[in-house]
Amino acid sequence: MSEAARTPKMAAPLARVRPLLPGLLIVVVIAFASRFVAEHYGAPAMLLALLFGIALNFLSADETARPGIEFGASTLLRIGVALLGVRISAEVVGSLGWGVVALVVVAVLATIGFGLALTRAFGFRYRFAFLSAGAVAICGASAAMAIAAILPKDERSDERLVFTVVGVTVLSTLAMVIYPVIVSGFGWDDRQAGMFIGATIHDVAQVVGAGYSISEEAGVTATMVKLLRVVMLAPIVVVAGLMIRMRATEPDPTGKRPPLVPVFVAGFVILALLNSLGLLPGLIVAPASAASGWTLLAAIAAVGLRTVPQRILNVGLPAVGLLAAETAFLALFVALGLSVLA
Repeated sequence: MSEAARTPKMAAPLARVRPLLPGLLIVVVIAFASRFVAEHYGAPAMLLALLFGIALNFLSADETARPGIEFGASTLLRIGVALLGVRISAEVVGSLGWGVVALVVVAVLATIGFGLALTRAFGFRYRFAFLSAGAVAICGASAAMAIAAILPKDERSDERLVFTVVGVTVLSTLAMVIYPVIVSGFGWDDRQAGMFIGATIHDVAQVVGAGYSISEEAGVTATMVKLLRVVMLAPIVVVAGLMIRMRATEPDPTGKRPPLVPVFVAGFVILALLNSLGLLPGLIVAPASAASGWTLLAAIAAVGLRTVPQRILNVGLPAVGLLAAETAFLALFVALGLSVLA
């Protein structure tokens, strides 16, 4: 092949990537700034990325930056969720026992069911109920972004996602402080306390903080239970995606029907299976896990950049009530379940 023929083929991918660079550069800078502030001041990096993005939302109106920001809020989000699969291993189930596994699985399903059953009382339809309950039940902001990726889009999709991410992050931070105090009055040992912490607090970072504030055993147990909740992300998203696909009467704005299994969910499952079977070397697992955190951080920054602050207020107090009710339900359900297992 001549040099002249090879050059257009090499130029084509570059031509597709070049329009994304300005927006992606903004998203990456926000992600790095959020991580820096989080590491130095102890604030949740996800929340900081979201708030920094919202503060700079005027940049999304710039025609040069918009393509990269849109790419960050969609494609980067899916890549980050898929890479979460490398954090899953067979040790999660083996070290906890089937009683705890069953309790966590039932608690996740019951919390989602509770949110869907209660949604009408708070004036919402299934989209916000599933988004909020899934975030509460599974893994906070990461679950919210994965669920948002399969929900049908409308003009309020971004504000629902932003509100949910902010809400579960704030509730997780409060729980990180309050729950260790509460469990000390239950008469549980450190392992049981860790189970409660891991099964009820929404975000991984706050689970780790609350668990290790009790003891090392509680911290390890809490982290393992939390990873078990993360395992639930794939089947929940797959089943929900199939139900949404069957209910869809009109194609989405792109003219396509939702896929049977979203590609990012398939990637999550494949990586989780490979890691559980010991087929992924540590040289791959560690960087992929870190890349997952960075891509999700960049994705939530992009979502923030697309969000008009005034619209978040439109979600209103009923949304706060629904999130709080789902959080309280999960805590009570797990506490009763642990009492039965004790």
